[in-house]
Amino acid sequence: MSDAPRTIQAPPEPESSAPPASGPCAPGADPSEAAVPNGPEAEPATGGGPGTPAANGRMPRTLWPFGSRRPWAGPVLIAAGIAPLLAAPFYLDPFWLQLGLFVLATAVAAIGLTLLLGQAGMLSLGHAFFVALGAYGYTYFASEGSAVHSGLGLPPILSAALAVALTGAAGLLFSPVAARLRGIYLGIASLGLVFVGQHLLVNAKPLTGGVNGRDVPGFAFLGFPFEDLPGRTTYVLGVPFHREERLWFLALAVLLVSLICYRLLVRSRTGRALRGIRDHEVASAAMGVSIVRYKAYAFLVSSMYAGLGGVLLALAFRRIIPETFGVALSVEYLAIVVIGGLGSAGGAVFGAVFVASLPPVLERYMTQLQGSGAADAGGLTPAVLAKFVYGAALVLIVLLEPGGGAALRRRLRGRRGQNGGEHGTDPVSAGGTEPSPTAP
Repeated sequence: MSDAPRTIQAPPEPESSAPPASGPCAPGADPSEAAVPNGPEAEPATGGGPGTPAANGRMPRTLWPFGSRRPWAGPVLIAAGIAPLLAAPFYLDPFWLQLGLFVLATAVAAIGLTLLLGQAGMLSLGHAFFVALGAYGYTYFASEGSAVHSGLGLPPILSAALAVALTGAAGLLFSPVAARLRGIYLGIASLGLVFVGQHLLVNAKPLTGGVNGRDVPGFAFLGFPFEDLPGRTTYVLGVPFHREERLWFLALAVLLVSLICYRLLVRSRTGRALRGIRDHEVASAAMGVSIVRYKAYAFLVSSMYAGLGGVLLALAFRRIIPETFGVALSVEYLAIVVIGGLGSAGGAVFGAVFVASLPPVLERYMTQLQGSGAADAGGLTPAVLAKFVYGAALVLIVLLEPGGGAALRRRLRGRRGQNGGEHGTDPVSAGGTEPSPTAP
C-alpha cells in the first residue's frame, strides 16, 4: 500500500433547472421594466453581431429589422417604397393627388389611434373630436380676423404647432376620465366628446363659421408658399407644381416623421410600460408602474397625432364644415386600425389607404353604370353601389384575416423565413405590436 495521502473529492452538485434570479424579483430591478412581461431580451453571452441568435434561439432585438445577413435589404426596401411616392406628383392627375392627400392625412391621425388602442389597450370613439380640434385650431390661429370670422393671423407653421398643442392639452384634460374607465365604457365616454364637439362647432359661429364652415388659410414654410399664386407657376422637371403637388410632399414628410416617432416610442421604456398595462393592468400597478400617468401620456400623444392629421385634412379640404367630423369619422378611424392590425403603424397606413380611397374610387368608376341603366334599377345609384361594395369588402377582410394587414405581413414574413431557413424578425422590431404574454 502506498503511503500517499488520499484526496477526497466532493460529489458534484445537482444541476438546477431554475433560471438565475432576474426579472421582477431580482435585486435592483427597475419597476417600470419589471411590470412588462415582454421586456428587453438579454444579449447573447458569446460574441457576435446583431444578427447572432441569443441563447434561447431567438434573434436579439435591434433597431435594424433586416438582420446582418443582408444589410443591403433595408435600404433597397425603403427606397423601393418611397421612390414611387416621390414620383407620384409628376404623373398623377389632380383627382388622385387630392385623394392621396386625404389618405396621407388620415394615416397620420390613424397612427395616434393605433397607439392608443393597440399599444395601451384603450378604446376611443372620440378620435374625430381631436381631428376637428386640430383642423379648426389651425384655421383660427392662421386666419385673419374679419367682421364674420375671428382669427389671430399667426404664421402658418406656428399656427400648426399651436393647433397640435391644443389637441394635446384637450387629450390631457380627458385623461383622468380615461384612467378610470376601460373597455366599452371608455368608448362610450369618449363618444360623448364627438357630440360635444358637434354642438360647439355648429354654435360657435365666430370661431368655426357654424354649419357652413369656413375657409382654411394657405400654408407656407420659411417663405415658401404651398398655395397657388396668381401669375406665378413653379415648374419642376418641366411639370407644373400647383397646390396639390406641393402639399403632397409636405404630407409625405409629416407621415414619415410620424412613423419614425411612433417606432421610437413603441421600442422605448414607455412603450413597454403601455403594453404591460394593456396585457395586465393589475400586475403592472403591483410592480410600480403609474397607471394614471402612462394612460395620460398615451392620450396626450394620441390626441397630438390626431391634431396633426386634422391640420393636414384642413389643408387638403380647403374648407372645413362640422358635418365632416361626426361620429362616422370616428367609426372610420376605428375600422382603419382594425383592418390594418392593432398596434402596427404600417397597418394603420394600409388601413387608411383602404378605407379612405376605396369609396371615392368605387363611386368614380361606377358612374359608368348610369349610361347602361343598371345603376337606376331599384334606385341604386353609383354612390349606393359603392357603399355596398365597400361594406362587403370590409366584412371579407375581417373574416379572412381578423388580425388585419399586420397579421398578414407577419404570416408572409414567417413563410419566407421557413423557406429560407432564417430566423424571423420579432414583431416589435418590424414595427408591429408585441404578442400578449398569455398567448401560446
